[in-house]
Amino acid sequence: MTVSVEWLDDWETIAARAGDALDRARQSRLFDRLDWYRLMGTYLYPAAPPVTLRAGDAWMFLVDDGPGRATALSKWYGLAWRPITDDPRQLDTLFIEAGRRYDHLVLHPLDGSEASRIGAALKRTGWQARTDRVSTNWTVDVTAKSFADYWRERPGQLRNTAARRMKRYPLEVAIHRHFDASVWTDYEAIYADSWKPTEGSMSFLRGLAEQEGAAGTLRLGIAKDGHGRAIAAQLWLVENGIATIHKLAHRESVKDISPGTILSHAMFRAAIDEDRVARIDFGLGDEPYKADWMDTSNPIYRIDAYRPDSLRGLAGIGREHAARLVRRLRGR
Repeated sequence: MTVSVEWLDDWETIAARAGDALDRARQSRLFDRLDWYRLMGTYLYPAAPPVTLRAGDAWMFLVDDGPGRATALSKWYGLAWRPITDDPRQLDTLFIEAGRRYDHLVLHPLDGSEASRIGAALKRTGWQARTDRVSTNWTVDVTAKSFADYWRERPGQLRNTAARRMKRYPLEVAIHRHFDASVWTDYEAIYADSWKPTEGSMSFLRGLAEQEGAAGTLRLGIAKDGHGRAIAAQLWLVENGIATIHKLAHRESVKDISPGTILSHAMFRAAIDEDRVARIDFGLGDEPYKADWMDTSNPIYRIDAYRPDSLRGLAGIGREHAARLVRRLRGR
């Protein structure tokens, strides 16, 4: 059976072709939805047209990244990426067509199952691929647990620290499930006064909060001190039994009272006891404190794929081999 294949370069045409196939009702994961990709394209790549490949019911969202090279449309806000299809034949079609336009694909962030699935498809379709571990994703399974059950399993040091801080520094915590402009102003003020670098696109985050607030998945936690000043914030999304922690920050001036720990205690309790989630996902990064709150670390990968039947692809393969040799020699 012949599959219709096309490259699409504007969001209105993409939306028309997709119909409801990439809507919330059809796609359980945020990172598989057109709304997510459109937000990223609008705020993170405003000057670049989308590079979207459709093969029948399969979709692959990319960014043109120079002559012969494309990267996954993900940026730093994306916690997961994949070609949107579960059909191996359609997946192969996507990579065959991508190879007619590009010599080098950079695909990330990929969990282990996606890295294996995509790696196999690339091999079947003539690409030469290298897979590297680039990050870690921490999760905790809380299926059928109460917060009390979960909390008993945490390290004693974390439980003791939280108890001491909450007793000594009682904070007012509110978890907002719908977008509120005044609450978002507090979030931005906390982030600007935190230890974190300048945010890549606060407009993107606001757009995401507005979108998910309308859908009812937003959990924006704000902790205030005794003077009513907002000092810590966390942006979570809760959907389909999974709570995902996207952003967290606290004012650097109050780090000694551990406002993040106090707010996290409240956020975890609400997710487990009120939302009754089965899993909590701490996004990407292997910061040591995450191990106290989570119980499973999952490797995250990046794939660099090259076309061995093109000059640029061969040059890329050569550079990869040279870099691998240098690393091996340095390791001796």
